[in-house]
Amino acid sequence: MRRVTFDLDVLRSFVTGMELGSFAKAADRLGRSTSAVSAQLKKLEEQAATPIFRKSGRGLALTEAGETMLGYARRLIELNDEAASAIHDVELEGWVRLGLQEDFGEAVLPDVLGRFARAHPKVKIEARIARSHELAERILSGNLDIALAWHSGETLPYTEHVADVQMRWIGPAKRIETSLRHAEPLPLVALEAPCLLRTVATETLDRAGLSWRMSFSSPSLGGIWAAVAAGLGLTIRTDIGLPASVSAMTPEIAGLPALPKLALFLYRKDAEAEPVTARLADILLDGARQALPKNAQASDSGLRDVA
Repeated sequence: MRRVTFDLDVLRSFVTGMELGSFAKAADRLGRSTSAVSAQLKKLEEQAATPIFRKSGRGLALTEAGETMLGYARRLIELNDEAASAIHDVELEGWVRLGLQEDFGEAVLPDVLGRFARAHPKVKIEARIARSHELAERILSGNLDIALAWHSGETLPYTEHVADVQMRWIGPAKRIETSLRHAEPLPLVALEAPCLLRTVATETLDRAGLSWRMSFSSPSLGGIWAAVAAGLGLTIRTDIGLPASVSAMTPEIAGLPALPKLALFLYRKDAEAEPVTARLADILLDGARQALPKNAQASDSGLRDVA
């Protein structure tokens, strides 16, 4: 078998295009022409010696080999960037204050902290796990440097849209019948108010003409998962960070109304972040994008060809 050495610049264009949902946008971000990116994609398929893309309607989709390639490409770029930072930014010191919602605690935070600490062992990180409204308030008051949070309506000056993620009805992993078919109020499990997803759930059911009752509330996401797993009711969340004790439900099968998408944003305290904050933000964004479900939309509804 011939030895293949993949071109990291080519892999970066590939990964960027997939994350943005458009190779034309990837070309803009990377400072290349669309024809140059198109040539890189052809080079990638030549190096892989197998099709990476297939036509899907008016755009492109990944083949099975392409999906495998994407995972490895992300890891290769991650190691490359980590090595570059470790060599050139070894003197980074100080501290950075990071905010996250509970959804990302297990799905994103361990990898982000590990990558950052390996490259910048002298930097102290202060992490706060909180709900979206608290994270927004802490960014505005200057008590956090960056935060990854669901958008709950607050207008913050320095924000970056990460993705739109589909909200899902969440029930127990061991299926328990709901009472919808018996015209009884649907039992809901939700975080204590104020809570964006709690409001979405009740308003969606009200618009659909379905009655509901609040069967359980908790200040923590752990409490929500325990109640749902025990069959006390249904909740809404995204596919990110779901424990094995619960599972997403198909609305049509369960007789539930469809839910909207939820915008995920990276909030920044300052327009021009300190180097240590900017580096952590880059790693956080990369980790968040890797944790996104396949139905998440970074910007476009589909992957666009650059040709």
